[in-house]
Amino acid sequence: MKKLDIRYEDKDLIVVSKPAKMLTISDNSSRPSLYEAVSDYVKKQHKNNKIFIVHRLDKDTAGLIVFAKSMRVKTLLQKNWDQVSRKYYAVVEDQIKPQQKTLINYLKESKTFQVYVSKEGQKAITEYTVIKSNTKYSLIDINIKTGRKNQIRVQLSHYGYPVVGDKKYGSLSKTLNRLALVAYNLSFCHPITGELITLTTPVPKDFLALVEEEKK
Repeated sequence: MKKLDIRYEDKDLIVVSKPAKMLTISDNSSRPSLYEAVSDYVKKQHKNNKIFIVHRLDKDTAGLIVFAKSMRVKTLLQKNWDQVSRKYYAVVEDQIKPQQKTLINYLKESKTFQVYVSKEGQKAITEYTVIKSNTKYSLIDINIKTGRKNQIRVQLSHYGYPVVGDKKYGSLSKTLNRLALVAYNLSFCHPITGELITLTTPVPKDFLALVEEEKK
């Protein structure tokens, strides 16, 4: 893979931007994972140091991921994970309405690993605000309040606005060669120092290109 895109690092943790189409952690296949790449980097930089998974992103979702350098730091981060602010950019099909909304659904996973809306599922809360749109696509800013599997993708698709490139949940668009979803912002208190850590990345250029003003 390309050189790691490290956005923050200290003796306790490391934050890396994961490219789309890469596993967070190995699924026992031959495909490379971000965990392996970060582990190799840390071992070279700090002999015999281990890293620990704190959270994950779907393989097709790009964005910021935190790894801990000790079990203690991992435990502290996960214990307070509900206080971590996690934001995403997405491009969805169609002109999404209203301009701002909080989506509340209950999600359940099938035996074939497909997540769907069900009264018997776990509560999922997703807030979105439209940044820019045209008649075909909408670029939205998303703030998740819960961390269910495929949460953003399933909820948006349920309301008729699948994420561009998301064949699994109904997207018909072939304008990008990847899923139009990126975890662009993380904000959390450092588990050891108490310092507020806020990391962010800009809107991808190919996302912006989709919502440019349509030519007449």
